[in-house]
Amino acid sequence: MGFEVTAAVYFRFMGRFSEPLAARFAAALDIPAGTRALDVGCGPGALTAQLVARLGVDAVSAVDPSESFVVAARERFPGLRVMTGVAEALPLPDDSVDLAVAQLVVHFLPDPVAGLAEMARVTRPGGVVAANVWDHAGNGGPLDAFWRAAHDLDPAAPGEAARPGTREGQLAELLGAAGLRDVESWSESVGARYESVDEWWATFTLGVGPAGAYVASLGDPEREALRARCAELLPAAPFEIPAVAWCARGRA
Repeated sequence: MGFEVTAAVYFRFMGRFSEPLAARFAAALDIPAGTRALDVGCGPGALTAQLVARLGVDAVSAVDPSESFVVAARERFPGLRVMTGVAEALPLPDDSVDLAVAQLVVHFLPDPVAGLAEMARVTRPGGVVAANVWDHAGNGGPLDAFWRAAHDLDPAAPGEAARPGTREGQLAELLGAAGLRDVESWSESVGARYESVDEWWATFTLGVGPAGAYVASLGDPEREALRARCAELLPAAPFEIPAVAWCARGRA
């Protein structure tokens, strides 16, 4: 999948989108003081930072399957409890937290309903489970131009539009299927500025996620053709890439 990378590499690829998304998402959750929170699939800590800023490091826990991200989160937030693990088998007992959140995680889970149900298990009755994913299915995600170009040249390119939760309303459906109550959904929009096509393209050569894995699988001629097609689809530099994330929350 391409997530065993350093925190710095991941930030170059997605951080300029995930950091502002985390701020908007956390603000929308209106997290009360005294909340015990868990960040599932924390990565290098974009959403974790928002939780720690609001609640303090002692009230926040985090879990991620990538050892490099676990190390990065521990270094970024001294004293934070960061565990290695997957969403479908969280290393916490029942009713451990008041809030369990997952940013840009659900669409990568082998079993998203099981992962969300696990988040509900570790959340106290009446607590909140919340998640967000990019609008890949509606062509509103930050990688839209890349995957459009890839499919123009290679109709068999994998893409991310079929991943769970990426179409409007689907994330709420997944929370409902996981047993969450009073489910509600909304969207958040962010954007990132690039000074040149080269700056934008360089992030796809870092091997991060499905897009990075796809670029790494290409030969030099195919890779250059993909870059050229992307350049045709992108606005004139400097440009901003907009991105929409679907968000949903429910009660355990």
